[in-house]
Amino acid sequence: MELRWSWSRFETLGVDALYDALALRCRVFILEQGAYLDPDGLDRHAWHLLGRDGRGALAAYLRVVDPGIKYDEPSIGRVITAPEVRGQGLGVALMREGVARCEAAWPGRSIRISAQAHLQRYYGALGFAPVGEEYLEDGIPHIEMLRRSAP
Repeated sequence: MELRWSWSRFETLGVDALYDALALRCRVFILEQGAYLDPDGLDRHAWHLLGRDGRGALAAYLRVVDPGIKYDEPSIGRVITAPEVRGQGLGVALMREGVARCEAAWPGRSIRISAQAHLQRYYGALGFAPVGEEYLEDGIPHIEMLRRSAP
């Protein structure tokens, strides 16, 4: 499946795109994984990547939080694909787009993520390595992972 990718800062995202992003995030992060406060104040300091299918439905999303806001490095988070399109490699394509944005916007900077612990191998295949110990975030085991910049 081919997706049409679009990047926006929060202030230029538009209400329809914001609604679609929050609806997909709610569907997966709250309904599938359990209740927590998704709007965490970081959306205003981030790039938002939306991947839409041929019908215009939002199939994939992530955000890249600016360096110095959550971590010293830029941070990729809220990585999500719609349940009905999983298993088609869209998550890898989504992450590659996110990494490419970080490398273009902040050349020479490492990228940090807070990954669900069971996804370490998935993110490891994309160049991220665990740093530190596992911790609970919203009742789910997580671990920080870092993708070091090329020297």
